Amino acid sequence: MILKDIWLDVKAVQERDPAARSALEVLLLYQGVHALIWHRFAHWFYKHRLFFIARLISQIARFFTLIEIHPGAEMGHGILIDHGCGVVIGETTIVGDNCTIYQGVTLGGVGLNKGKRHPTLGRNVTVGAGAKILGAFEVGDNCTIAANAVLLKPLDNDTTAVGVPARPIKVAGVPIEKKEEPKVTMEHYCRMEERIRELEEEVDRLQEALKEKQH
Repeated sequence: MILKDIWLDVKAVQERDPAARSALEVLLLYQGVHALIWHRFAHWFYKHRLFFIARLISQIARFFTLIEIHPGAEMGHGILIDHGCGVVIGETTIVGDNCTIYQGVTLGGVGLNKGKRHPTLGRNVTVGAGAKILGAFEVGDNCTIAANAVLLKPLDNDTTAVGVPARPIKVAGVPIEKKEEPKVTMEHYCRMEERIRELEEEVDRLQEALKEKQH
């Protein structure tokens, strides 16, 4: 099973990276593939509760690849970690099949509670360079998170999200119409000032009436 997953990762790089020339080149020279190979063995030890060995393997992989994948993370097959420097994937993360992750991505947690605290990515998700996905929520299939976005909420299938914090801008390739916010004009300010004066006068009258009653 591990060898099959490794081969599918190699094929994913060949299919989705135009610079890849051969399977042998990918297997020997691509650090994203190396990180996934190390991880798949580390994850086997993690599942068999050999946590020290699992963590040791992941630390060695981090030293050589500059990619940190916690041995507890569940990685699907056909994953492409392109370039990969600075990628961090937390313990309870789940990454679906055929996802693409670029350099500087963080799939991280929030808070110090035990249990599920990292994101779950569906199938065919693309996470742009420098993007952060933080929290225990799901990102649907076929989603795209733009470079440097910070995603803090779930996404439905086929959604593109951008920004800090990230917000959906497309669903199934169709742009989401922005709601126009009402414009504030000088007329609005004038009305507000007039209303404030009326309220101040009303307060003054009430204070005068209260004083007369007290006397």
